[in-house]
Amino acid sequence: MMSDRYCILLRHGDYHQLPATPSAHQPFGLTSLGLQQAAESVNAIREMVDAQGWTLHHEVHSSSLLRAWQTASVAMEGLSECDRIVTSDSLTERCVGSAANLTREQIVAAVAQDPRLDPLPDDWKTNSHFRLPFVGAESLMDSGRRVADYLTRTMIQIDRSGHAVLVFAHGASLRHAAHVLGVLPFDRIAQLSMYHATPVALSVSSDGVWRHAAGQWKNRHKQLEPLD
Repeated sequence: MMSDRYCILLRHGDYHQLPATPSAHQPFGLTSLGLQQAAESVNAIREMVDAQGWTLHHEVHSSSLLRAWQTASVAMEGLSECDRIVTSDSLTERCVGSAANLTREQIVAAVAQDPRLDPLPDDWKTNSHFRLPFVGAESLMDSGRRVADYLTRTMIQIDRSGHAVLVFAHGASLRHAAHVLGVLPFDRIAQLSMYHATPVALSVSSDGVWRHAAGQWKNRHKQLEPLD
């Protein structure tokens, strides 16, 4: 509906990351494939916006992590309507706190060595409600609420119907945010992912109701462990 405003979500492109390390706050940039994906996102964004008759907002929003900012920067080069990137820590992926950039084995060992802590559950990395017992750590749902709050605040400031705001962030926190906003049922979060640098649009009505508007989530193969 043209009375709605639109939020176009994009997961960053493929990036360099440490092996077997669940911290999604790694400070590394895009791979050559990721840069290609970011460049190719321009056509997908343009096709979506033109097909729906939307107008791109001049400000682009991005997670403060390098891979998301790079994806936004490359995409913006091909989008003449967009002239500014607003970066925010509020759009980052789930934080594992003081366990940042430890391997999975090191995290398990650190918990085992602390006599105050119970052993980690088997699904500690993928359980949406589980929070590692470390300073600064979040659950996946915590990150989803954080991102949902940011999206809500951002869209309140967009007072023109039919306008679409680009948001470059991370797959897991975006999916959990979509659940918090009432777009995805909880059991769909783990079943879905996001394609790199491929738009999924949500609409928000004047009375604050969010819906899926355009673009496709990625169906996740059951044997694959969820990543950001």
